[in-house]
Amino acid sequence: MKLLEHQAKELFREYGIPTPCGYLVDNPNDVDDHIGDSVIKAQVLIGGRGKAGGIRFANDAESAREEVRNVLGMDIRGFKVRRVLIEERLHIARELYMGIAIDRSRGLPLLLASKEGGVEIESVKDELIGRWHLVPDDKTDGIVNEITSFLALNGMKEQVARLVESLWRLFWDKDCELVEINPLVVRKEGDMVASDAKIIINDDALFRHPELPIEEEDLTPLERRARDKGIAFVQLDGGIGVIANGAGLTMSTLDTLSLYGGKGGVFLDLGGTDDVAQVVEAFRLMVDASPKVILVNIFGGITKCDTVAKGIVQAKESLHISYPMVARIKGVNETEARRILEENGIFALQDLDRACRKASELEAS
Repeated sequence: MKLLEHQAKELFREYGIPTPCGYLVDNPNDVDDHIGDSVIKAQVLIGGRGKAGGIRFANDAESAREEVRNVLGMDIRGFKVRRVLIEERLHIARELYMGIAIDRSRGLPLLLASKEGGVEIESVKDELIGRWHLVPDDKTDGIVNEITSFLALNGMKEQVARLVESLWRLFWDKDCELVEINPLVVRKEGDMVASDAKIIINDDALFRHPELPIEEEDLTPLERRARDKGIAFVQLDGGIGVIANGAGLTMSTLDTLSLYGGKGGVFLDLGGTDDVAQVVEAFRLMVDASPKVILVNIFGGITKCDTVAKGIVQAKESLHISYPMVARIKGVNETEARRILEENGIFALQDLDRACRKASELEAS
């Protein structure tokens, strides 16, 4: 379960992690008349708020009310903004990153610290990221010197020690999958503040935490619609809508797309169905997500490929789909399936690599 930023920051404060002064509003009239330089931040369970216009700046009460009015009601990738967090604007000297996640290959929590913050941690050069495995019930004293030195925070060792210890206690106590501060701001005043906060709790451990604020379900409207129809559907950031049969095949399709520079925008798992109506319904969801390209990857076992192909063609016609479509279809009646698709203007390929390369090229064009 993901927490909203203001909820995560409440936990930060409970564990002694400094955060900016701020408050939550759902009405522009609730803005404090004495407010100065401030940041207005949409509270939605998705990243990329800044790029979407969900984070804005103001320098007095009048401009803050105007920005609150602009942000409330925005639709940020399927999430409607119902509340905004208003915070003091920090005087930034440096922006860093610190977080704890699970290293599944080692089966241990992993603390990451980066000399560059405020950007997607995946895009930071590897040599700028430090990594330290943490052992449950162990102290963090042994790594504080290394982290302080790695981040060049000379003279701030005590602050680093308190921050690392608090972050680790929070991660452990609340059964977290991820606790992240990005950016971790070093202020010109010489202290460190968590400018942003992200916390994901292990869903299987929620029963141990009735104190946590479960008030918004972590689903977009389209994901809720898909769930109600019994279809596995997840919205992502890219432009390629992926339809596949089986969770493993869907994941490997997304991985292969990334090899060719493509980026999945939505993925949808058909499971083992070859029911034409179900295929059409799946495409209806996909069309409402507005991808640039649709990539279908069907590896038939009990699924008959020609039946799926008829469903794809029916969906294309009935939904007036104008996006380019690529299909990798393999299994029972695959030759007939490819014939049906090609005759209806759909790229039909046997090989997953070629299909992913084609979809990536179409997304980039």
